[in-house]
Amino acid sequence: MVVIQFLGGCREVGRSAIMVDSVILDYGMKPSQPPEFPLNGVSPTEVIITHGHLDHVGVAPNLMDFNPAVYMTPPTRDLSTILLKDSMNIMEYPPYSRRDFRQFESNVVEVDYHEPFYVSGWEVTMYNAGHIPGSAMVHMSKDTNILYTGDIKLQETRLLQPAELNFPETDILIVESTYFGVEHPDRRELEKAFVESVVSTVENGGYAIVPAFAVGRTQEVLMILEKHGITPYVDGMGKEVGKILERYPQYVKSARQLRKALKKAIPVERGKREYVLTEPAVIVTTAGMLNGGPALFYISRLYNDEKSKILLTGYQVEGTNGDMVLKTGMINLGMRTVKLKMGVEQYDFSAHADDEQLKEVVRKAADRGAEIVFTVHGEETEAFAEWIRDEIGIDAYAPKNGEVYVI
Repeated sequence: MVVIQFLGGCREVGRSAIMVDSVILDYGMKPSQPPEFPLNGVSPTEVIITHGHLDHVGVAPNLMDFNPAVYMTPPTRDLSTILLKDSMNIMEYPPYSRRDFRQFESNVVEVDYHEPFYVSGWEVTMYNAGHIPGSAMVHMSKDTNILYTGDIKLQETRLLQPAELNFPETDILIVESTYFGVEHPDRRELEKAFVESVVSTVENGGYAIVPAFAVGRTQEVLMILEKHGITPYVDGMGKEVGKILERYPQYVKSARQLRKALKKAIPVERGKREYVLTEPAVIVTTAGMLNGGPALFYISRLYNDEKSKILLTGYQVEGTNGDMVLKTGMINLGMRTVKLKMGVEQYDFSAHADDEQLKEVVRKAADRGAEIVFTVHGEETEAFAEWIRDEIGIDAYAPKNGEVYVI
């Protein structure tokens, strides 16, 4: 018998958290205003973090009252540390104390891909998920075999190799659903359109502001720009993350190409942002969903400039500033909300599997014996579960937050 409790990330994107018996898989926050956290009242013996994005690790230090060991890959440890520190500094009411954070750091156990470890009677192995450097799928084996995908991508990018689907026999699949029903555009065509927009913006005398997630997206965008001979400025935490990733060459596709892109980009010092705006330029900067970060500084200076553009490069969670920009053309700059005269474009450089890739993951799991699938981390989880039942012919559920399944 196995007990699976869904604590967050159900029928939504953000605050992923699942408890399998006494082991918690991810414990993140939803970057809405105000932030939302997983359900509490649990007492884990161990915690496994799939990757270093705040929607999967953002509240993990809050579990330190129970003194659990925290397992993750080496890049995830470093990326989690830098993001959690930043989160603690910018949140008005952080959901954990500095003492909790220090204990979280000391409780981390680093585990590489394909390196089995044991938690509460489960044999656990992590596999490359292809989402960001160090991201992992988690396979748990005892009397029952469980695969939790975390966030997954099956397509090669400039930064990463695709997820590996050579996981062992699996009885239960817990799969993300972010882009169910959506096909990502051809990557080469997407890059071409993005670069053309950047070049035309600067040639017309404007500024191309490229908000990008610090982990993964910033580095990929810099690699794309470098490949096309464009020298951008880079601002925000993406600079530090790039230095971290250089220390883990085995977790990226081409360490040489990454180093080349990072070396070419011009870092912006905190007091030099006004200088960057003295002539048209490309500025790659956090935050990816426009909830704070240097991006808001640049936009606050440029929102009335019709020659300039905001080029969004990723998913905008409902309730974020980026979501408001796309839906209304308005942006909250902190002290005021303004109407944008800048152009706004969105490019689907997604680090998630699209519809066809998600279906492939389910088919692979079914081939390896999966009889039950739980669809999480998406707004179309019910439709995905229905497709699995109808097309694959196995049991599939779209759980709600707080639901418990005993199998």
